[in-house]
Amino acid sequence: MLSSRTIRDNRGRWTAAAARTLSAAAALPVTMAYAVTLVVVSVMLTKLGPHARDVAVSSMSTNLHNLARGHLSTLVGSAFVDDGGAIYAWLPELVCLLALGELIWRSKGLLIAFTVGHIGATLLVAVGLVIAVEAGWLPISVARASDVGVSYGAVCVLGALTASIPPRWRPVWIGGWLGIAVAAAVGSDFTPFGHILALLLGMGLSFRLPSIARWTPIHVALLIVGVGYGYFLVSGPSVAAPVAGLAGALIAHLASSVLRSREAHGVDQSESKRWRNGRISLQQKGLIAQTAQS
Repeated sequence: MLSSRTIRDNRGRWTAAAARTLSAAAALPVTMAYAVTLVVVSVMLTKLGPHARDVAVSSMSTNLHNLARGHLSTLVGSAFVDDGGAIYAWLPELVCLLALGELIWRSKGLLIAFTVGHIGATLLVAVGLVIAVEAGWLPISVARASDVGVSYGAVCVLGALTASIPPRWRPVWIGGWLGIAVAAAVGSDFTPFGHILALLLGMGLSFRLPSIARWTPIHVALLIVGVGYGYFLVSGPSVAAPVAGLAGALIAHLASSVLRSREAHGVDQSESKRWRNGRISLQQKGLIAQTAQS
């Protein structure tokens, strides 16, 4: 039998763990609320069966058919419906990415970043699809393609971390992600192009959001998991994505090195010019003084 002291110790550990969990949830209200909502919706659709999920995906898709019929609620609802994948396999990674964003930007900043990516990239993709269909580059069937999920918003959150990356590594970060995204879009459907747009929107937005000055171990751990999830989203099944990412990072690093070298050279020349001008000015003052004395 367990002693009363052991029982009290176990209760104390469970109480402490629960308190830490509640504290983390209170610090990350948007992340926690969104994760719980995703789980609830996914469980409900699973219990209702495949037909119910197909109906939900069809009605909540932000495709041209729904948007043309004025179903603008899909711009919000599509972020809470998954297409039947194993949500428990990727939800913890998504939570880490969103949690990092909420820790850096607070709840309002995370909402802005996710919304800009989810809605902004969706509308930009829709405009591109309309042009492609009208020009005959894509079949009209693309108007009813399924388009739900968290990917545009999550990729925008990933891009919005750019300003928090230390300046020394920021070009590598930008070049690497753009290389991966472009490689994944080659020969694929419209979704990878949406990821490129979401990534660019996030990178542009990052310099208008708060940035982190000091990375703690918690931040680094969340970033590592978030980067893994981001790579899973952006690269998709592309085999060339890792190579393109490395190439993009290398090109960006070399370009930034050249720019820094030129800037340093320009500063050196400017300092040298000021020194020469100051020396000439002193010489001129000395000549004027000598003339005045004579």
